[in-house]
Amino acid sequence: MDKFLKILVSIGAVLVTAGAARAQVDNRAFVGEQPGTPRVISLTSLAGLPKAQVDSAVAAAKRRTDAYNAAHFPVAGNLHLSFNAFTFFKDNEYFNKIVDGYTLFGTQLNPQLVYYPTKDLRLEAGVFLWKDFGNPTLQQVRPTYRATWTVKNHQFIFGNTRPHLNHGYIEPLLNFERVMLKPLEEGVQYRHLGNRLFVDVWVDWLRQQYRFSNFQEEIAGGVSSHYRVTSNQSRWQVTMPFQFTATHRGGQIDTLDKPLQTLFNEALGLEAYRSFGKNGLNAVRFNAYALGFQDNSFTFWQLPYKRGTAFYLNGTLETKYGDAMLSYFEGEHFISPLGGDLYQGLSRTVSDPTYTETVRRVLLLRLMRDFRISDAAALTVRVEPVYDLGSRKTDFSFGFYLNFRQEWLLGNVASRVRQ
Repeated sequence: MDKFLKILVSIGAVLVTAGAARAQVDNRAFVGEQPGTPRVISLTSLAGLPKAQVDSAVAAAKRRTDAYNAAHFPVAGNLHLSFNAFTFFKDNEYFNKIVDGYTLFGTQLNPQLVYYPTKDLRLEAGVFLWKDFGNPTLQQVRPTYRATWTVKNHQFIFGNTRPHLNHGYIEPLLNFERVMLKPLEEGVQYRHLGNRLFVDVWVDWLRQQYRFSNFQEEIAGGVSSHYRVTSNQSRWQVTMPFQFTATHRGGQIDTLDKPLQTLFNEALGLEAYRSFGKNGLNAVRFNAYALGFQDNSFTFWQLPYKRGTAFYLNGTLETKYGDAMLSYFEGEHFISPLGGDLYQGLSRTVSDPTYTETVRRVLLLRLMRDFRISDAAALTVRVEPVYDLGSRKTDFSFGFYLNFRQEWLLGNVASRVRQ
């Protein structure tokens, strides 16, 4: 475990010496402070538009910024009420030997109190409730606590970290469905939120082991980052992302005679993005990634492959009617424990758990749209057909997701003392 943590810290330190998180899919509705806020309009996208239209866009952006600052600007002693609600439906119509078909349908709620002892320290505490539809009992009832210390562009987070899609990973490294199936992460996190550089270093303590436990401890973590190489005024924004994940199972105080397992994945890529904002076309995006997999366990018979590689290509059109994204993935001996099911060379099905594909090739089309309800709420709809070039079969998934997040200022309690 010590070696595992040292690797995460050392990679993060190198990157810091080298934007906000953005993977290949626009997930603003799932991770933004205001799910229904429209896309940021760049100055270049406003060029050439009528003055009245430019003034209207700038005024609307200012109103949203003022409203956000009024509720979120940190003031020592402020006490807020926060409420997060997420309702999801995802139907996976898959009929293959790599990934099962199933449906995810339910609601997750997280009311919290938020307190600022100082303007740089944010404390959040509440309860997380998860109810799957068709199940009369709650799936989870868990306390939540997060301490966030912000120093300029640096954030140090303890307790419930900012999870899943907030990291900004590509889907072969981190499964989109974790937003529904693994909504909470607990551990520590460091984030650098610079103008050019974004870095997220995190550790999620999945399972705590005690003396004479009959199970192994489990840890996950990684580094997600990107560096923008172009200037703010450039029409094309070019960034270089680097991403790394690791999982570990082991421990020395359990009663099991079971070997430890340590698995690594990484991705190095290049992304080009240009905004337009004219004639219904908002932006175009192209990105490409080279990926790797390594089994760094002392024993290698636990998985069919010791090492693997892959590449992942994406092209996206962002329009006022929605986004269309075409992706191609090809992996050889590729396994990613935290990644999406569709990209695995090892089956995750109930009926064929030992099935493998030495070379996995899939073509995906994503049709996506966020419907703004208010700044605090948005409905996301996604249709995602996938073509397996190996079996020459087409499957698809369909989903809609309602995100609501808002905070209300209750007052300032710094000067109140008990009489």
